[in-house]
Amino acid sequence: MDQFKKKFFEEAFDLIQDLEDSLLILEEDPDSSSHIERVFRAMHTIKGNSAMFGFSHIDRFTHNLETVYDFVRQGKLKITSPLLTATLSAVDQLKTLLNEGDTVSDETMAESLRITEQVNSFIAGTAKVGEEEDRGLALLAKDADIASTYFISFKPHADIFKTGTNPLYLVDELCSLGRSITYAHTEAIPELSLEMEADSCYTAWSIFLATTEDVNALYDVFIFVEGSCEVDITLLAGIDLLGNTQFSDRIAELYLAGGAFNAAELKHYAETLCTSEQALECAQTARRTVTTKENTISSIRVSSDKVDGLMNLVSELVTMQAQLSLFAEKSLLPELSAISENMDKITRRLRDTAFGICLIPLDSMLTRFHRLVRDVSKELGKDVAFITEGTDTELDKTVIENLADPIMHILRNSLDHGIESAQERAAKGKPAQGTIRLRAFYSGTNVHIQIFEDGRGINPETIRAKAIESGIIGADAVLSKQETLDLIFRSGFSTAARVTELSGRGVGMDVVKRKISEIRGEVEIDSEVDKGTTITIKLPLTLSIIDGLLVKISETYFVIPLSAVDTIYAAKHTDLKKYNNMVVLAGRQMPYVYLRTYFDYPANDEDQEQIVVVSYSDISVGLVVDRVVGEYQAVLKPLGKAFKSLDFVSGAAILGDGTIALVLDTTRVIRQATAR
Repeated sequence: MDQFKKKFFEEAFDLIQDLEDSLLILEEDPDSSSHIERVFRAMHTIKGNSAMFGFSHIDRFTHNLETVYDFVRQGKLKITSPLLTATLSAVDQLKTLLNEGDTVSDETMAESLRITEQVNSFIAGTAKVGEEEDRGLALLAKDADIASTYFISFKPHADIFKTGTNPLYLVDELCSLGRSITYAHTEAIPELSLEMEADSCYTAWSIFLATTEDVNALYDVFIFVEGSCEVDITLLAGIDLLGNTQFSDRIAELYLAGGAFNAAELKHYAETLCTSEQALECAQTARRTVTTKENTISSIRVSSDKVDGLMNLVSELVTMQAQLSLFAEKSLLPELSAISENMDKITRRLRDTAFGICLIPLDSMLTRFHRLVRDVSKELGKDVAFITEGTDTELDKTVIENLADPIMHILRNSLDHGIESAQERAAKGKPAQGTIRLRAFYSGTNVHIQIFEDGRGINPETIRAKAIESGIIGADAVLSKQETLDLIFRSGFSTAARVTELSGRGVGMDVVKRKISEIRGEVEIDSEVDKGTTITIKLPLTLSIIDGLLVKISETYFVIPLSAVDTIYAAKHTDLKKYNNMVVLAGRQMPYVYLRTYFDYPANDEDQEQIVVVSYSDISVGLVVDRVVGEYQAVLKPLGKAFKSLDFVSGAAILGDGTIALVLDTTRVIRQATAR
């Protein structure tokens, strides 16, 4: 039973995500019938599933929401901003009810009652329907020319009640998708004797359904009971046959004659009722339906724990492959080397495939960002447009999980301190509506996320004055504009004139920077007074495994991310043109860094130097190492607390022979080198 409840909660939260998406779209397009229908369907499904699993309080709460949006889709109630605000509050409360599960507090129940009364107030003056209408009629009225007729054979297993499922709820859920005719088959019910078990199901159903939904929506009704029933769905026609008296009379005759229906015979009979033009439409609809179902089967839901387990195994395999490569190299056996090379190719392909499974599009977080901008802008009385670009960009799920809070804080700051009031914008000649734009794009093996707002911008002089007042810098400090702007990432720094519930407590941007650094990211800021501010977050695609260049300094191995490596040079001391920590390589002048000095190793006396040129944001730096070993796949391991103070190291890796290698943070090295 617990596994079914787990699936219920997973689907409920997915439905809530879809629900919020549709509600936010309705704010921009209140007449969108498709999104009104999506809102209603999500509420109806949550209501039915919660009742099925015994969460009666969720069932009752969602029923009221469903009733309101039933009025909306019947045209008896208009979508308005107050209605959407109340609905979004109800959605938040629904999340609370789901999180609390069986143990709901008195405070939560009281809040649910308050929100229910608020939601019901929108239909208090609306005329009620005398009888419960078939909700599917509204669906068919909107787009009757593309309604299709299906035959569904639903045979629950005898023990279906033991899963916590009442099959009648499923029949009701299915029939709500459109116009329906339902027949119950009770032949299997035993006579009243000791053979009958009270908790067994002996009834099956045949359902004829005319709906505009595709076959996937029909199968989704049975998603929680796939192993507890037999379901066959047959497309009979690409039109609504239930309004055809000849068809309805025929199926009634078949039921009275013997009760059993043959799907193939029904389909043949349905085809005889279609005109040649309708028959063509039937075939086209069938092709569309079959294709959609095949596509759906190709996508499956997998527990994140299983994905994490897969990545751990792939990481171990990469380490074992490194050991095999090392052994093959030492053995000098051509056959073993060939096997090792083939294994290396397969391991890389497996690694890349596993990476792909772990990548999640950025738009999986967009709903909460849209909600935040909507709610905070209304609270502040500001008109703000939130525009997103490139949100199909994918990132490692671990990065996504740790990215939401920093972006939420940046958005709050932008709304509270960046975007001006309508009056202030008008005085500056700006449009009354402010703009926040979130843009994501790939850059090599990294992803860049830019958040721009066209507000008042940041005055470097204000930053400097506040930093001096706070004792962060001295009055005689000489800083560039960029260095001054970067002061906002210092702990406790804030220019807010007042403390608000949203921001201005001095615990903000430093936390953002720390959170981004924890996922090996970088955060940068650029701002122009009265033009706006842009914050750029640079992130790695994945945190698990990287392709690297293995180098040696003294007796220590280092891994340099291959994505940062530009060129490798080998040269004698006497051949290098060096002055003021700069070196000329192949006609290019760049800073150079002796990594021995960076990591406090004594200087060596070798005449030959190996220089690895690394690049970041069009800046190149030459790193002097003792020896370049070769390319290496590194499984990243986090550093312990004792090594957190190593500024230029982002992690560690275990080599094939068990030796520990440190992963070099080239971005920080480059910044340090160019700052000298």
